[in-house]
Formats: sequence, structure tokens, C-alpha cells
Amino acid sequence: MKLLGKNSGGKTGEIIILSYMSVILVGVQYVLSFLPNIELVSLLVIIFTLVYRRKVLYTIYVFTFLQGLIYGFSIWWVTYLYVWTILAGITYLFRNIETSLGWALISGFYGLAFGALCEIPWLVTVGFRVAFTAWVAGIPFDLVHGISNFLIALVLFNPLYKLLIKLENMRTSNELS
Repeated sequence: MKLLGKNSGGKTGEIIILSYMSVILVGVQYVLSFLPNIELVSLLVIIFTLVYRRKVLYTIYVFTFLQGLIYGFSIWWVTYLYVWTILAGITYLFRNIETSLGWALISGFYGLAFGALCEIPWLVTVGFRVAFTAWVAGIPFDLVHGISNFLIALVLFNPLYKLLIKLENMRTSNELS
């Protein structure tokens, strides 16, 4: 994958782009919220991480804060503080994958693991039995999440990644000229 270099334009432009990315995450999460465990956030976090590397953390935490403002702050919100960061970390570790199939597999497995990752606060606060029972009860949703993540990434990874690279290259070339 072609990653952008360290000189990626002005700071103001970066702040605006990272803010827009947070709003896009909130928007797609909200628009698809009527579909259980079918979402674009996983794919977009992967793509944003590939293009912006660790700067994606700003986007993730603004997105998480905005989700808390919209839906209320409770234990689910705590999970958002780390689940998207874990996906960004996995993406960074595997950043040399060059096929949409590879990213679809990562996104799919992440969707399958999402429910288990979300049970960590319950494991810590109320114990193994409750966390395990909740995770098992959610397995059908994790299956939908994993399969939909796989299919969405398989179809949309290449066009969205290429679009973001093109837009970022246009932005940085305009700022440098």
C-alpha cells in the first residue's frame, strides 16, 4: 500500500481533515444504525489508518466522544475507547497488505471478535460468568458483523482507499504550491 510521507501538508488542513473524518464516522454509524451490526466504521478506520497512520487516533477519539454525546456515556462507550484503537493497531501492523481480500479478512475477523472485545469491561466489573454469557448470547450478532465487514471491505476497500489517497494528494499538492 502506498502510504503518505511525513510531509503531508499544513497543520490547519490536517486538523480539518481529521475532524471531517470523525464526522464521517459518526454520520455513517448513525445512518446505518437501524441495521444490527452492519457498519462502515471498521472499513473507514482501516483506510484512515493506512493513509494517516497514528493521526487516526485523533479521529477515533473525537468520534468516540461524539458518540457519547449522541447516545450517552456508559460502559459501551468505554469499549469504544479501545476497540477502534485496536483495529487501528492491527491495521498498522499489517499495513503492507496490498489486496482488498486481505483487508476484507482482517475486517471480517475483527467483526467476529468485536463482541468479545466489548465484554472486557464486563469481565473486569462483574466477572467472567456474566461477560462470557453476554458474549455467547451475542455470537449471532458477531457473525453478522464479521460477514458484513468482510463483504463491505471486499467491495469498497479499493475504491474508497484510492479516493482518499487521491484527495489527500490533491490537498497536499495544493498546500505545497
